[in-house]
Amino acid sequence: MKIISSIDELRDQLRGQLRTAFVPTMGNLHEGHLSLMRLARRHGDPVVASIFVNRLQFGPNEDFDKYPRTFHDDVAKLEKEGVYVLFAPTEKDMYPEPQEYRVRPPDGLGNTLEGEFRPGFFDGVCTVVTKLFSCVQPRVAVFGKKDYQQLMIVRNMARQFALPTEIIGAETFRADDGLALSSRNGYLSSEERQEAPVLYQQLNAVATAMRSGNRDPQAVERAAMEHLAARGWQPDYVSIRKQMDLKAPSAADLDAGSPLVVLAAAKLGKTRLIDNLEI
Repeated sequence: MKIISSIDELRDQLRGQLRTAFVPTMGNLHEGHLSLMRLARRHGDPVVASIFVNRLQFGPNEDFDKYPRTFHDDVAKLEKEGVYVLFAPTEKDMYPEPQEYRVRPPDGLGNTLEGEFRPGFFDGVCTVVTKLFSCVQPRVAVFGKKDYQQLMIVRNMARQFALPTEIIGAETFRADDGLALSSRNGYLSSEERQEAPVLYQQLNAVATAMRSGNRDPQAVERAAMEHLAARGWQPDYVSIRKQMDLKAPSAADLDAGSPLVVLAAAKLGKTRLIDNLEI
């Protein structure tokens, strides 16, 4: 595996490759990330991964400085997966001058759910993804469904800009108890780790209620929020949305059986967890 930090060197290395499959990450890799590498290999060759903790998508009071960085372990894992190139730029490589040009998603999608609670987050995501795509020029790129809203935004962005990159969504990789794997799970204490699967349990409870014919999404959402709060969580949202556009479903949508997804974000102690479940 070649480890490259320079954009020019990366482009030289990949020149002439027409089937590159790309997996962007922020490092601290776990089995969920590695499953993305395997999916990428099924859709292209060579497989290129990136590790870059993108300052632009962190708010002023978020965990940029303490975000877990485990580069040497990450390299060993990627080598075992047969990754061809690891693009690991420094901030100076990615942003040699202040990044004054930004890519901003539309308000209806970019400032709801995660966008409401993390203002500017998706501006940072779209900007860095656009720049990474420019560097790697992949035919396909793989993103996990755990970040459901992010996947939708990136997919829509690629379509509207006519980018020559197909966006592939990978199913969420879970621990045996249902907890979605995440780099931030490492922040959990042992007691919090035992409690953490309750978030997924509540998503399943919401899904069961909606599948059984409940026509009051707000009441179902409220019950899930109250259940989490009663157990010591600090929920930001539990929200039932349409899969196609992440808008709240109308009565007509529910009657028509529109595919839904329930998304949730909540703090457990100091750790903020997100998850979702398609209905």
